[in-house]
Amino acid sequence: MKKSKLNSWLWKWHFIAGLISLPFVLVLSITGTIYLFKSDYETPRQKHIKEVTVTGTPIPLQEQLLIANTNAIKKPNSVIIATSPNQATEFISGRFGSKSSLFINPYTGTVSGEIISKKTDMHIVRKLHGELLTGKFGTKIIELIASWMVVLIVTGLYVWWPSGGWKLKGYFIPRTNLDHRTFYRDLHAISGFWISILLLMILAGGFPWTDVFGNNFKQIQKLTNTGYPSTWQANRIQSTPSGNPLTLDQIVEKTKTLKLPGEVTLSFPKDSKGVYSLSNFNPSDLSSQQKIHFDQYSGETILKHTWKDVGILMRGRMWFMAFHQGEFGVWNWWLMLFTAIILTIMSASAIVSYVLRKRKKSWGIPKAPASFKVGYGIVIILVLLSLLFPLFGISLLFILGIEYGRKKYKLTRIS
Repeated sequence: MKKSKLNSWLWKWHFIAGLISLPFVLVLSITGTIYLFKSDYETPRQKHIKEVTVTGTPIPLQEQLLIANTNAIKKPNSVIIATSPNQATEFISGRFGSKSSLFINPYTGTVSGEIISKKTDMHIVRKLHGELLTGKFGTKIIELIASWMVVLIVTGLYVWWPSGGWKLKGYFIPRTNLDHRTFYRDLHAISGFWISILLLMILAGGFPWTDVFGNNFKQIQKLTNTGYPSTWQANRIQSTPSGNPLTLDQIVEKTKTLKLPGEVTLSFPKDSKGVYSLSNFNPSDLSSQQKIHFDQYSGETILKHTWKDVGILMRGRMWFMAFHQGEFGVWNWWLMLFTAIILTIMSASAIVSYVLRKRKKSWGIPKAPASFKVGYGIVIILVLLSLLFPLFGISLLFILGIEYGRKKYKLTRIS
């Protein structure tokens, strides 16, 4: 059974949190929807760079690498193993946001083009989605909003949960026979209920990218040894110098026999004792991903890692991040698109409902019963949430400070 005083108190704070968060949530849902179409947008625009006309026999990869070293902004550190004859050879420099790809026509040896991640339209959308185009400060704002979204979902479910029995209208279908504000309120509450679990899963996939939570999560992975193995990035793994190193063509031929699924990348040795590192990016089947290190002189396998060698926290993190981006296949993509659209509707309907509810010269914030006392259970939950999401904890202390000061001011005026 719901407690009316607790319900009123939660409704007040759900309302305040929503009032602050919803404009940002609206931005996140719209930019998230746009980013889902990244491949559809970029593929036709980059086709002339990534695809070439097959004309005879390809020139050796070793020669293509020399051409890439001469023309790339920064010396390439890896190459994508081509899977079709009309595919330009992609040499990669840098990682993540600083990544750039130089494409070589394997038949003519000419540069077909270069793609710099920072200069793409979808990179701007991603930066708007992840940091509001304001760098580290924006990242922390997004993390704070995401933290409060968890609170919004939990409190919203409690407030929405029926206390007088289940009814079709008002709980599963918006009521259209009453005033406009009720309709938009129902549209917000009902859509929020139906995607609440999905939203929590999506948030779980987004938090690893954040600054404070993300860094804390990485530290826990290190302390518990539940991340990538220390040798995943070839740390402390060396080749045994013996004669001349293998050519790029020789090592690529060896890697092709492994027939790894997904996009396969071969990273180059960093020095005379470095190793070739082979990895495959296959989010639709994370368990198929491997990392294999080869001696650059003999081509022998020095160390092979499979998905089973990855710690449980990293595996969970990668699963939720892939789910967040709709990378598990068509069903996942459509599910993310559906959720993003419903989240947009939910946010917009809440804003409309608030505008219709708000009176002039008033914020329209609901009042909680003065006699309500916060129990130990709620305090424990808030403390746990503050430890899990530090930025939420800091903002909560700030809000409580303002609330305490406001009450003190009222008492002073009365006395």
